[in-house]
Amino acid sequence: MFGPGPSNVPQRILEAGSNPVIGHMHPEIFEIMNDIKSGIQYMFQTQNNMTLAVSGTGHTAMECAIFNTVEPGESVLSAVNGIWGERAADMAERIGARVNTIVAPPGGFFTNAEIEQALSKYRPAVFFLAHGESSTGVLHPLDGIGQLCHKYNCLFLVDSVASMGGAPLYMDQHGIDILYTGSQKVLNAPPGTAPISFSERACQKIFNRRTKPVSFFLDLSWLANYWGCDGKPSRVYHHTGPVTAFYSLRESLAVLVEEGLENSWERHEKVAEYFHAGLENMGLKLFVKEKKARLPTVTTIVAPHGYDWKEITTYIMKTHNLEISGGLGPSVGMVLRVGLMGCNSSKASVDMVLMALKDALKHCHKSKV
Repeated sequence: MFGPGPSNVPQRILEAGSNPVIGHMHPEIFEIMNDIKSGIQYMFQTQNNMTLAVSGTGHTAMECAIFNTVEPGESVLSAVNGIWGERAADMAERIGARVNTIVAPPGGFFTNAEIEQALSKYRPAVFFLAHGESSTGVLHPLDGIGQLCHKYNCLFLVDSVASMGGAPLYMDQHGIDILYTGSQKVLNAPPGTAPISFSERACQKIFNRRTKPVSFFLDLSWLANYWGCDGKPSRVYHHTGPVTAFYSLRESLAVLVEEGLENSWERHEKVAEYFHAGLENMGLKLFVKEKKARLPTVTTIVAPHGYDWKEITTYIMKTHNLEISGGLGPSVGMVLRVGLMGCNSSKASVDMVLMALKDALKHCHKSKV
């Protein structure tokens, strides 16, 4: 599974998820949830009490963040340099927000000056940014953006689904107010749970809303109680938590803790550099021009001239039993995307992908035009 996600699930995590189902309100489940919360706090590098895992994929966490922090009529600013900024803008529009965007071309990113100019102009309640833009392969710089948001009394919302665990990110240090990720990328757990955390500033806004959040399922006041984040002595039934997914998520966080976050960041960076060098040696071009802005977990390769990218991905799947992907959203038809995440981030994986690509370019039809 060398697409942009999901990634392969190691045997240890599969086995954890195959344990018997128990009740979602049993004390033992609450212990597991407490372990998950601690693991997320470590992974996010945060002290936030309001830290939990939403029952659903990364989109669920994105909606949880937007639905709780934004009220109808409020201003939202979304940084669009790929599909995820577009999706955040769409979600905010659906609940009646006044949405503005700043747009960079696929493969590009924003300077802090451009972001400050937009914050000053639109005065949003929330600013959305994708740290790892998996549709274009961009790792967006974060330094200083949180401070700019706070200068303009704005919450900083960051999507780290594709980057978390694979590139340096410090929630508290970067001044991030809401941060979320997914279970199926670097964590190598099955899709279905989405870690999320809210700063004290975010909680102040959320718990002083004039209106109820549009979604009952994603209402943070209910989720906070189910996850033991609200200081109340007992937890009340809200929804049936995905018990076996909790087992898997806890195990995947344990794997990350055992390796060490900094070691994981370093491994992903070194493997990505090895992969990029191999691609360039083959004569292929990387889509993201600036080295510092390349996402270590998902590499975007300029679609080879004269080839049909679908034929390449189909050939590699059929002949080598490896999944790689084409573009997504604004990068459709422009790139091939290769994910090297978690246990798949290794030089052995890179060698497999390079061999498969080389074989595909040899056997797939190349137009002479």
